Amino acid sequence: MSEPSRATLGGAVAATVAAAGALGYTEVALPAQPLISDYALVPGGTIPVLGGMLALAVACVFLAYGLAQREPSRSAAARVLLVAAAGGLMLGAVFPTDPAASEISSMAGEIHRWASAVVFTALPVAGWTLARDASAPRRRSGPHGSGASRWNAVRAVSVTSALVLAAFLAAHPASFLSPLIGGDAYYGLLERGLVVSEIALVALMALAAARRGRTAVPDNASSLTSSPAEPTLPEPVVPRVPATGRDRGGSVAA
Repeated sequence: MSEPSRATLGGAVAATVAAAGALGYTEVALPAQPLISDYALVPGGTIPVLGGMLALAVACVFLAYGLAQREPSRSAAARVLLVAAAGGLMLGAVFPTDPAASEISSMAGEIHRWASAVVFTALPVAGWTLARDASAPRRRSGPHGSGASRWNAVRAVSVTSALVLAAFLAAHPASFLSPLIGGDAYYGLLERGLVVSEIALVALMALAAARRGRTAVPDNASSLTSSPAEPTLPEPVVPRVPATGRDRGGSVAA
C-alpha cells in the first residue's frame, strides 16, 4: 500500500476516535438527554455534538478516499455509501433536531431526521459490502487467510449495527410498536448503542483496509510466475549433401 493511502486511512481512524471522545464528553459532562442529538439543545452541548458529527463525517470521507486509492474497482459501492453517510452527518450537524419530547414540526427537524436515517442505514450496508468485496479473492485460500479475521469482524459489526437499528426503530416513540414493547424506557439506550457500533464499524473498516495484504493467487500460478521457464534454442539443422556418382559406384562395387 502506498504511503498516502495509509495516511488517509490512519486519518479516518483518528477521526473516529475524536467522534467517540465527543460522544463520551456529552454523556459525562452534560445533563442526561433522551437522544444524543438533544445534547445540542442544552447549554454547552452544541460544540461537542456538532464536533462529533463532523469528525465522523471526516472519517467517512477519509475512508472513502483511502479505498479509492487502495481498491478503486472493488470498493465503489462502499465508497458511495460512505460519502452518502458523510453527507447525512453534515446535514444533521447543520440542521438541528426538535426536542425529543415534542413532535417534529420544523423543516430543520425533518431534515435532521431523514439525514440521520441515511447515516444509520448507509454505514452497516457499506461495511457489509466492503467486507464481501474485499475478502472475495481470498476464498480460494480457505477460511484461514491472512485477512479473513479482520473482514469477519467488519461483517459482524455491520450485522450488529443493523440489528440494533431495527430495535431502535421499533422502540422509537414514533413507531406503533413502541407502546407494545415499552420502547419509551430504553430507546435512548438503543440509539447510543447504535452510534457506538457505527463509530466502531468505520474504524474497523479503515484498519482492515490499511492492513490488507496481497491478493491470494493459486499455487500453480505462483509457481509459474516465481520461476520463469528458460527459453529453449532450436536444434541446428545439418543439410544433407546429395551423393555423387563416384560414391554411388563405390558403394555398388563394395
